[in-house]
Amino acid sequence: MKYITLTIISAIILTSCGGNKNKSVEDIIASQDLEQIRQKKTELDAAAQELSAKLKLLEKEIKALDPQEKIPLITTFIAKEEVFNHFVELQGDVDTKQNLVIYPEFSGVLSQVYVKEGQRVNKGQILAKIDDGGLSQQLAQLKIQAELAKTTFERQKRLWDQKIGSEIQYLQAKSTYEAQQQAVNQLEQQVGKTNVRAPFSGIIDDVITEQGSVVAPGQSQLFRIVNLDDMYIETDVPERYITDITKGKDVKVNFPVLGKEMDAKIRQAGNFINPANRTFKVEVAIPNKDMSIKPNLTAKLKINDYTNNKAILIPQSIISENAEGQQYIYTTTDKTDSLAKAKRVIIKTGKTQGDVIEVLSGIENNAEIIKEGARSVKDGQTVKVINY
Repeated sequence: MKYITLTIISAIILTSCGGNKNKSVEDIIASQDLEQIRQKKTELDAAAQELSAKLKLLEKEIKALDPQEKIPLITTFIAKEEVFNHFVELQGDVDTKQNLVIYPEFSGVLSQVYVKEGQRVNKGQILAKIDDGGLSQQLAQLKIQAELAKTTFERQKRLWDQKIGSEIQYLQAKSTYEAQQQAVNQLEQQVGKTNVRAPFSGIIDDVITEQGSVVAPGQSQLFRIVNLDDMYIETDVPERYITDITKGKDVKVNFPVLGKEMDAKIRQAGNFINPANRTFKVEVAIPNKDMSIKPNLTAKLKINDYTNNKAILIPQSIISENAEGQQYIYTTTDKTDSLAKAKRVIIKTGKTQGDVIEVLSGIENNAEIIKEGARSVKDGQTVKVINY
């Protein structure tokens, strides 16, 4: 009885399995029977593995029987002469020669301040007034005395011209008048120092000392005035570029903080090598029409140090090196339809820029160079070109 029961159970299991094989994937999914779904997936996984193994065997046999299958596939490009500009990348800071803190030339109380922060002023404009401590009244008195001395001198001169009076009287009148005039001029200069004037046209960036404060020459800071029209970038350049980076060279300027780029030129290249770091200074003039560029702003510079109008450029990734340290690439020869032969060519390279490098010798214009697959071919090997 025990053996009969086992036989019946086995028959049921076999019948169930056989039924799953005949059912479609859609039917099994529709049944929502988890056991059947898992069983079907296991069957399909096994079938896929078996099919993959058979495909690999077939591919292997095809490659063994068909010579075309042994030929490596490559892509190529045509070398063309083009303009190559090489740039040296440096960093610098924005500056202006007209960025000045104004100090007073006279001691006293700052009685009037005529400007505000952010105000644009012109050269010579009065910015503030310092109390003169009575110098104006002294100047007025001196002018009266000077007028009297002038009148006396003019009368004495008319008499002397008519040969009336003595020469000493004439000379004394002249001396008195000139002394009075010099005294007036000297005091006018002193009074003039009580007016604080703008040394150049620009913007009042900061009012440092408030009205009513006591100020002293060379000690009290009054204003900071900045001219944003004449901006420049100063940077240090390694001495090896002293013959390549000169006045008038093109510069690409990038301001990371502003997200702004512009083209500029070197307006001045230094003639002195700093012995501490073996560099020389260059200045790059910066247009600033919108006034967005400020002093001490950081800038990245790309300075053109080399130009070749007929350069051949190739990707650095296709270059290999032999045991002697020579660089080489592969070109195509004997091309028929899509088939060709790979030819190893020794080259000499120059400057790099990004992912490309300049070829100085070994490659001529319009040469067909192997790109993809360049590191997997051999000299003289037949290759198949599959340019897209």
